Amino acid sequence: MTTSHSLHSLPQHQPSVLDLADGALRPLDSAGDLRMATPLMRELRPHLGGEDDFVARVARMRTQGYHLVGAFGSDGTLVALAGYRLQENLVYGRFLYVDDLVSAESHRGNQWGSRLLRALDRVARAEGCARLVLDTGLANARAQRFYFREGLYTGALRFQRPLDGG
Repeated sequence: MTTSHSLHSLPQHQPSVLDLADGALRPLDSAGDLRMATPLMRELRPHLGGEDDFVARVARMRTQGYHLVGAFGSDGTLVALAGYRLQENLVYGRFLYVDDLVSAESHRGNQWGSRLLRALDRVARAEGCARLVLDTGLANARAQRFYFREGLYTGALRFQRPLDGG
């Protein structure tokens, strides 16, 4: 028999802004979710290893606040995903950084990226962020056109130097 004390000690699900944003979107939290997401993430990040590598990387990134959200088509298929984290620095203040945003090649043009960005915008606003920030490659003209259509603009150039062993 369950006592009322034990019922109150169970964690209660609190709907997040993300839960309320779009019924086709949900967090990808479990190892099974990550394994399901691996092929789609590899469309964006082909250098990733297999499922075990992806699950391990996400586990490490979660210690830095990384979250992954998936978009599911009417048949329950994962069709797009976004990885993000809340950050703060002296340049932007508090901001939401979009690490990853990808729609399956076969589902591009169906507004999945837009829906994910709108949901992340709501998360950022609810968290008191001053802006939403993402990077894309200089040669990725298709993504740049998409981001401009979505109201994002270029605000910086990132410089980098590869380091041995990294």
